[in-house]
Order: sequence, then structure tokens, then C-alpha cells
Amino acid sequence: MSGESFEVVVIGGGPAGLSAALNLARARRRVLVVDGNRPRHAATLRAHGFVTRDGISPLELRRLGREEVDAYENAAVVFAQVGAVELEGDGFRVTGRGVRGGADVDVRADAVVIATGVSEMMPAIPSLRAYYGTQLHSCVECDGYETADQPLALIGETSDLAERALLLTQWTDDLIVFTNAAEVVDAEEERMLAQLGVTVERRPIDDVVGEKGVLTGVRLTDGTVIERARGFLRPVWSPQLSFADALDLDRDSDGYLVTDAQGRTSVPGVYAAGETTAPGPQQLIVAAGSGAVVAAAVNRDLIGLSLDGAAVL
Repeated sequence: MSGESFEVVVIGGGPAGLSAALNLARARRRVLVVDGNRPRHAATLRAHGFVTRDGISPLELRRLGREEVDAYENAAVVFAQVGAVELEGDGFRVTGRGVRGGADVDVRADAVVIATGVSEMMPAIPSLRAYYGTQLHSCVECDGYETADQPLALIGETSDLAERALLLTQWTDDLIVFTNAAEVVDAEEERMLAQLGVTVERRPIDDVVGEKGVLTGVRLTDGTVIERARGFLRPVWSPQLSFADALDLDRDSDGYLVTDAQGRTSVPGVYAAGETTAPGPQQLIVAAGSGAVVAAAVNRDLIGLSLDGAAVL
């Protein structure tokens, strides 16, 4: 796919990007979605909290979304990994290499929507991935209900661990917070959690353990095994934005894009949807809603550009 022009190129084919693309297609914009097809939630079997789709596979939700966008004559989806977005004249040039049979991309766009989400780095515990998406989860709001009334572990090394533990007390009264020797829960937070029956385990973790693919506990480096049936992880999230370095977009101290309430970045014509702007509830429906909000802003701004050469804000 080379030399074509689009009104909007959406980078990222998750719920945020596909929602933005669908709404823009319905606004009769010529839209291209460029999707690297490496979803963060690929290991998750069921997604929850998405009205009419509660319990759907995240991969199935993405497939349905691509089909809906592709059904519009003025929209297309291509599997490609974007390598660069650069200013070109009064618009942008988007280039990338095809993946999984997708075409290479070298196209022009009047506007760009960045919806690439985040990558996640797990605590350095060997067997976490074996249980991730089945008995270990990262989204409390998504999977808390299915873990209700079970002995739970919360494993993480970040300063918001106590806050996430408080959320989990909605679903269980048997929760242990494992800090893996990181000093991330202070004495006051530990006292507050203790009042709710939550224990803080500060000893380092050797591994999570199980039998026949079923999680049974957390093994500490001193050999102690603490029985747990399921649990939650707190990965370290980081936005995937190296392809946009040439645009010099404003970012916050954690590297997330700074936008206004409608997703406009510091560069006119570039927008951001979903988790590229800030970490929050990891629910797919939240990302999809963000995409719809951004699509409305893009459409209005393009109408402004076509009328008088200046964006309508």
C-alpha cells in the first residue's frame, strides 16, 4: 500500500483504534487502520464489562471490529508495524512494514490517530506467564468478579499496590499483597490494609507454583509456599511511541502523550486514544469509548480545516 492518501490514518487496531475508525468511516472519512497485530491481551481468554459482549475473547472482539470497519467502502485495515510518522507538507507521511501477510505501508494522511496502547513488563518471576490470562490477571475491574471469595495474591513492585489491594477487597476477604522485597507499601498503608484483613508479604518471591496447570500458591525464596487460588499482577506499563519521535509530541513524566479532553495532542492533526494518554482502568470498553470521543474531535477539526484552513477547537 504505497502512494495512497487518506483523511485519517489510525495506528493501532485495538478497541480504541477500531472504535475511532468505525465512527470516522461512518462520518464518510477515508480511513486506514494500521495494526501491528500484537495485542497486549492476547493471553486473556475472556474480556468482561463490555456491554453485549461480556465474556468475549479479546481476540474475537478485535476480529469483529476489523470486519465492521472493513465493511465500509471508505475504510480499510492492514496488518503492518508502523516505523515512522513524519510531517509532510500540510499533513503526515506514515510508513511501516507489513506483518502476518499484510502489505507494507507508505501513505499520506491529513490526520493521525495514535491508539497503540502500552506494553507491559511483568515482575521478574519465572512462571508468571504460564498462568497469565487464566488464573493471574492484571485488570482488577475486568476479572475481579470471577475471583470472588477465593484466596488471592496481588503481586507487584509499584507504588500503587496498596490502592489496588483496596479495590480487591470488594471481591475477597482473603488477600495477601506480595511486594517481592520492593519497598512500595509504606507503614501507614500496611496498617490500613491490616484493618481490612489484608496481609502484606515483603519477602522476595522465588516463583508461583501449581499442579497440572492450576495455580496453587506463591513460593518465597526461603522455601515457604503460601497457598493461593488465583491472583492479580501489577505490571509496569509503558507507551509504545517510538514511531512518532519525529513529531516531538508533548509527553508527561511517564512518557504518555499529553492531550486535551478530546484527544488532541500538542501537534495539530495528531490525536491519541486509549492508553497512549494515561494508565487507567484496563477495560476494553473504556478504550473503545475513548476512540469514539477522539473520532468526533477529528471529524469536527477536519471540517474546520476544509472551511478556513484552521482547526475548530
